[in-house]
Amino acid sequence: MNNRENRTLKRETRSKLIAYAFILPALLFFLFIVAYPLFTVLWDSFQIKNLINPETQGFAGLDNYISVLQNPNFIPALWNTIGWTVLSVTGEYVLGITSALALNQKIKGRAIFRGIIIIPWVVPIVIAGMTWTWMLTPDYGVLNIWMADLGLIDEPYYWLGEKDTSLLTVVIVNIWRSFPFYTICFLAALQAVNREMVEAAAIDGAGIITRFRKIILPELKSVSMVLIFIHVIWTFINFDFIWIMTQGGPARASETLPIMIYKFAMEEFNVGIASALSSMMLAFMLLVFIMYYLYTSTKNKG
Repeated sequence: MNNRENRTLKRETRSKLIAYAFILPALLFFLFIVAYPLFTVLWDSFQIKNLINPETQGFAGLDNYISVLQNPNFIPALWNTIGWTVLSVTGEYVLGITSALALNQKIKGRAIFRGIIIIPWVVPIVIAGMTWTWMLTPDYGVLNIWMADLGLIDEPYYWLGEKDTSLLTVVIVNIWRSFPFYTICFLAALQAVNREMVEAAAIDGAGIITRFRKIILPELKSVSMVLIFIHVIWTFINFDFIWIMTQGGPARASETLPIMIYKFAMEEFNVGIASALSSMMLAFMLLVFIMYYLYTSTKNKG
């Protein structure tokens, strides 16, 4: 090896070491913030671990998972989680794409409306949840007062305190907060739609619905898949909004799996069972990711 090749090799080695040095902080951050807690949860799911009685420890095997599945509140919480996720994501998608189409039109004050619509998304969840809880209070909530004045209801109704309406009410509030994210994403995607093609279709007699279904919607398919995938996971594991507004009540009517995990860990102090349920939710999210990956891979190959 001559001197030139030796210098080149040393330069490449030094560049690699510098690259590794830049990557190291991110790797350490991942290991301590993500990997270690994740491994701990998986490990605890197979252990007998109770915060009240730390001396009671040992290997539990699959007992924690069996206890979760046999818990009478598991199936209702699972259905609540599925309903909460499906209704929220569907409502966010429909409202998001509708508002994006509206804001994409050449209307007066469009820039102002585009700025205003993002407000619900930037409001912290705690503030949004507490504000909506106050507005829905039957005694002095402004929404109850307005609906009563308009004749929509005979008397103030406890929307968050009744089993039939508590979860649906939180779903509506969650849709209100999350749909602006869809709006901004769809609005950006609509800028790439060929306007000349849309105008040509209109001249040929295609109606609004036909133009949307045949031209615009296919252009939004990729963005739609990403948004739905992300929000299915975000909504499925969402804890704060429901906890702030109902804490899973009344009578567990709005209790979802993340609320159930919190109660296992912080009210019953059974970390083993809480970790088992967390691991089951992690497995679900991994399954959703694999399905999305296989779908996108098949689509790209096709």
